[in-house]
Amino acid sequence: MSTPTRTSTRPQRGQGQWALGYREPLNPNERMKKDSDGLDVRQRIIDIYAHTGFDGIDPGDLRGRMRWMGLYTQRAQGIPGGRTAVLEPEELEDSYFMMRVRTDGGQLSSEQLRVLGTISTQFGRDVADVTDRQNVQYHWIRIEDVPQIWEQLAAVGLQTTEACGDTPRGMLNCPLAGVLADEVLDASDVMAATVARYVGDPAFSNLPRKWKTSMSGCVDHCTEPEIDDISFVGVRNADGEAGYDLWVGGGLSTNPMFAKRIGVFVRPEQVTDVWVAATSIFRDYGYRRSRTHARIKFLMADWGPEKFRQVLQDEYLHAELPDGPAAAPAVHDQRDHVGVSKQKDGANAVGFALRTGRISGSLLTRIADLAAEYGTQGGRVRTTTQQKLVILDVPDERVEDLVEALAQHDLLVRPSAFRRGTMACTGLEFCKLAIVETKQHAQDLYAELEKRLPDFDEPIGINVNGCPNSCARFQTADIGFKGMIVRNAEGESVEGFQVHLGGHLGVDAALGRKLRGHKITKDETADYCERVLRGYLDRRTEGESFAAYVSRAEDDWLL
Repeated sequence: MSTPTRTSTRPQRGQGQWALGYREPLNPNERMKKDSDGLDVRQRIIDIYAHTGFDGIDPGDLRGRMRWMGLYTQRAQGIPGGRTAVLEPEELEDSYFMMRVRTDGGQLSSEQLRVLGTISTQFGRDVADVTDRQNVQYHWIRIEDVPQIWEQLAAVGLQTTEACGDTPRGMLNCPLAGVLADEVLDASDVMAATVARYVGDPAFSNLPRKWKTSMSGCVDHCTEPEIDDISFVGVRNADGEAGYDLWVGGGLSTNPMFAKRIGVFVRPEQVTDVWVAATSIFRDYGYRRSRTHARIKFLMADWGPEKFRQVLQDEYLHAELPDGPAAAPAVHDQRDHVGVSKQKDGANAVGFALRTGRISGSLLTRIADLAAEYGTQGGRVRTTTQQKLVILDVPDERVEDLVEALAQHDLLVRPSAFRRGTMACTGLEFCKLAIVETKQHAQDLYAELEKRLPDFDEPIGINVNGCPNSCARFQTADIGFKGMIVRNAEGESVEGFQVHLGGHLGVDAALGRKLRGHKITKDETADYCERVLRGYLDRRTEGESFAAYVSRAEDDWLL
């Protein structure tokens, strides 16, 4: 393999790039992966840990390789957020696990959803989360129960393999792929082929960090390709041929960056090969010295899209890809597929809002029953990247009956702008990285705003995040809250947030304004939102979005 000409001033040595000959691990995480592939932990769980229990788990497996099987240790109850950065991992963790189930593309049958609900009820204290990566997560999972859970999942074609870890994570697709008439193309088959061939393949089980993929032909860009590591975005070339525009290098967390177009046109039959080549570049050239610098976005920032394309074609594909046009802008501002959408076959997709993604296993089971009852194809259900669910194939004459049946469980097809637009990460309740509680607070927040601003009907995204890592994407929300410990009026240290305003994706995508580090306490969030939103209603111009308003607003309007 030839070494490409470097254009960056970054030193070649010391980043642990395999392609440059530096294979010796440069941090404990890299050593852990070299000592034993993360995929190997599965058999140890079945043969050893399920019998010894939590106390018998090797520390390297417990806080490292277990993630390759979708398992993270859970935060011990009662530890305040101010202790998060002070205590050691073993002091923060409980003897239970969060378990993440892969639902690539968000595609589920009613049978699969029923099994997911049953597992939550049987093993996870009837708690589940629908995530903004289209996955389902459990809490309170005991290691002794994991093999039995895996058996139940496998029986309906589901798995937890590489749902976490330095691996290809669950892949995103439009939840209405193959359903809506206006899509550019349906990415379901190419995604399924890629997942079937390469998830669990040791060739990609030791990447520098996580690897987030989206493949979608949705005209609304609902998978949010701007912030994924690699995205295949539906596009038509000058001849009218449907294919994909390749974007690489998106990601948020503490160093947010938007993905960059590589400038190529990828035909559907080339998608898996191009994905393999790009993933291989990340594996071989990604920075492995520092965990905080190991995402593809940093390599892309140094290389630029032109060099990435050159390495992709010359070293990995050994063929040139044609130039391609940019994907058209998203048709709609809201990307959640909430509401009633007409399918190309004449039936309807019915999307509905949960309570910031939090749900019970019992209710998942009930939704599975409703999907089977009202859907004409046996009950197809989809998860979205905004913590929502969609039931497909509902005939016209049954739509309103389903809407009412869902509403009886507080699952709203026509929610308020606040209910629809509010998301929250796992937060202090279960996450060892969190500083503040999020799920219940976000639910209380949107309920309070519904009371205070009952006529507010503009799309508004309010994302509540428990720490700086942006699992709930606070930098790209209209109102983004980043959890932290702040001082209240009495000088006491309490849970609070740094405010980010006016973030948005799509045309002229921008990260939210930090407002000179403006911070508020948790108790002040409803007052703050009401004040800022009333200012928007008073000062906005005709048709002006909240993000556009924020971009021209004086600081005093936003404090």
